[in-house]
Amino acid sequence: MNWNIQRRETWLYEANPSLKLIVLVMLFFAVLFVHNPNVLINLSFALFILFCFGTGYPVKMLVSLFLPFFLIFVSTASSMMMFGEGTTTWFRWGLIHVTAESFWRGVHLGFRALALGLLGLIFSLTTRPVHLFYSLMQQLKLKPKYAYSFLAAVRLLPMMMEEFQTVRYALKVRGVPSRGGLSKVKRYAIPLLAQSIRRAQRIAVAMEAKQFSGSGPRTFYYEIGFGKYDVLFVGLFAVLSFAAYYAGIQYPYISINDVR
Repeated sequence: MNWNIQRRETWLYEANPSLKLIVLVMLFFAVLFVHNPNVLINLSFALFILFCFGTGYPVKMLVSLFLPFFLIFVSTASSMMMFGEGTTTWFRWGLIHVTAESFWRGVHLGFRALALGLLGLIFSLTTRPVHLFYSLMQQLKLKPKYAYSFLAAVRLLPMMMEEFQTVRYALKVRGVPSRGGLSKVKRYAIPLLAQSIRRAQRIAVAMEAKQFSGSGPRTFYYEIGFGKYDVLFVGLFAVLSFAAYYAGIQYPYISINDVR
């Protein structure tokens, strides 16, 4: 199964994965404590621009990835707008009650969800899984047995998909009916579980033979370090965060500074 996706690797790919993870997690928690909708709107637009021009993926791929998070933005914002509480009523019809307070709370929550989703997309789209786990082992001292186990699991996913397709085609060729929920689950689950158990056993024996469970020093095929792109990455997100905060305070779109 071909999982390769055409993309242009930008400088974000060269930043240290562990540093990138730490910075984005810190920004993730910072967004949770921002209660000014003006700041969140600015930050969301800045992250959206970085998502569009910094990840290096084609437009169709970016649209397909962004669409679920946009739907989350709409659903989160609309649910708070229509069923929130407040004193200044804008619209009322049955259970739907839109107030000024609920509207801006909905906008705030929607942009918060969008900002968190964009942070996750930027990290996942610009980080190579292999380099991430090598960086976790080298910079954050993650034990190799855990890191290589995750890497093996990631590599096994395409193989499991291929086995699923093979079982599906085999059942179709043999004329096995596709009806029956429980029987269909058994037809797929038993061979897939048997193959997974055998493969997991072989991987475990191989890792034990290569002493991945040992506590001694190890050498690495990829040496992950720090460079100029790490300084640029930290500086970029520091500037984006400060600019979003400053513009939200000095040049607000709305007069509300705290939606709580």
